[in-house]
Amino acid sequence: MNAPREDRSIIATLRLMLPQVWHYRGRVLLAVAFLVTAKLATIAVPLTLKELIDRLDVAPSLLLLPLVPLVAYGALRLSSSLFQELRQIIFARVMARTSRMITLQVFRHLHALSLRFHLDRKTGGVARDLERGMSAIADLLDWTLYTILPTLFEIVVVSFILIFRYDSSFTVITLGTLVAYVAFTFTVTEWRLRYYRAANEADTEANARNVDSLLNYETVKYFNNETHEQHRFDASLIKLENATVKSLKTLAVLNVGQAGIVAIGLTLLLWRAAVGVTEGRMALGDLVLVNAFLIQLSIPLNYLGMVYREVKQALTNIQRMYALLDEPQEVRDAPDAPALRVDGATLRFEHVDFHYDAARPILRDVDFTIPAGKTLAVVGTTGAGKSTLARLLYRFYDVTGGRITIDGQDIREVTQDSLRAAIGIVPQDTVLFNDTIYYNIAYGRPDADREAVIAAARSAHIHDFIVSLPQGYDSMVGERGLKLSGGEKQRVAIARTLLKDPHLLVFDEATSALDTRTEKIIQAELADIARHRTTLVIAHRLSTIVEADEILVLEQGKVVERGTHARLLEAGGRYAALWAMQQREAGS
Repeated sequence: MNAPREDRSIIATLRLMLPQVWHYRGRVLLAVAFLVTAKLATIAVPLTLKELIDRLDVAPSLLLLPLVPLVAYGALRLSSSLFQELRQIIFARVMARTSRMITLQVFRHLHALSLRFHLDRKTGGVARDLERGMSAIADLLDWTLYTILPTLFEIVVVSFILIFRYDSSFTVITLGTLVAYVAFTFTVTEWRLRYYRAANEADTEANARNVDSLLNYETVKYFNNETHEQHRFDASLIKLENATVKSLKTLAVLNVGQAGIVAIGLTLLLWRAAVGVTEGRMALGDLVLVNAFLIQLSIPLNYLGMVYREVKQALTNIQRMYALLDEPQEVRDAPDAPALRVDGATLRFEHVDFHYDAARPILRDVDFTIPAGKTLAVVGTTGAGKSTLARLLYRFYDVTGGRITIDGQDIREVTQDSLRAAIGIVPQDTVLFNDTIYYNIAYGRPDADREAVIAAARSAHIHDFIVSLPQGYDSMVGERGLKLSGGEKQRVAIARTLLKDPHLLVFDEATSALDTRTEKIIQAELADIARHRTTLVIAHRLSTIVEADEILVLEQGKVVERGTHARLLEAGGRYAALWAMQQREAGS
């Protein structure tokens, strides 16, 4: 996986989100209007308070209750909160929808990546990055558009008021306090970010180890390695603990520094205002106004310091999620690629070469044809390249030499969706979703009605077993289908393949993990569904493919023999030797 791009700025990250946000530009602009109104009301509160105090600062005989400033003060207080909440109501959909759509984009991209990425990934870590990135998107939008920018707007307006109403010392003190506050906050926050990133890395690592260990629960038990797993998990938790403690300690330093700067600024402003009042140049309300302005600014500034920290942290989370989008998509549809047109489904491998690493070829000049409706079996020792044939056919990878065609169409020149829709596979290791049996069968064609799902289960000879369960089709299969036996899982796989009703079938060592009795039963079922369909069988046990129309023997990625079962036995070559060895094993 690529490392997250730390150099991506707030502006660059927001620009990536802009297409989704701009889709709701009406809501965005209305929310901005509400926010500006709320800020103007907030700024007007100290001005109204000054007017109220000045009207009260008269001789007792002349005291009159200033109703207008009192009512205005209450109305402005209410308006400030009201328009803030209206902004939240209007913008809530924008934040939630933008977060949802970008996360969905990353999720879609992950499914579009090649098998190479998914073999290298750490599932728990990827899931954690996606989860944190999703929440960070909404936070970043809210904080930048509706906290940082409005606070800057408020600072500018207050500064102008101070400039035009009082002498320059008030403006210098106010701006000096703000500059010192912002500089201190940014400097210390940048220093603190290393600990947040370290905590993030440790959290991702801990989550990856946690998920990996739980997914392999049985293996942990087989080797009595619970303590070993605890130590591995705790090593990540120790890193997380240390980084978190350092982050909290440095947060205390930041908070004390911020409070000190604001306290100094307030003291200096009050000193200048007190001098003005004693000299008769300023009214008592002016002293209250200046004090209220700085206190009012210090509140969002305190919040702004926190927001800056959170924005930087959100950027770190979003950068990790966008790093997933930066992963290259190795297998892509050609521009304007048409859908695959199937007319019988004749499959052809034409002098196919393939390698993951150029120094280690997997397939070399593999050439064969499966006529429409016929069955071809591929056998060979472990590592000969048999399962790679299925992966290439599904375009999990593209060939590095030659080509693969279906009814004369190069599979690289048609859409992946149409290609995979035409193929059904029953793999050796059937992994089911942690859902109901019904859901797992219906996964072959999610839009199928219940009657079609049940018909597929009947054809796979698993319907009677399902209805015998207490919850029937609503029975949960457990993580990766562990509540079902190997034979039951294979029948579910057969049922969903039947439901898909593909033109071309692939059996990738579909019965090699089963006992002999179950294998013979399943094999008969596979033979039924393969009838009149183009079928590629990748086999380990030769007894399962004696009826194949043609058999290929792969050795180190090359076809070394081909023919029917009878002819290969007569030839006395590699296939005959494998057959004799397996017969001896079966006899013993």
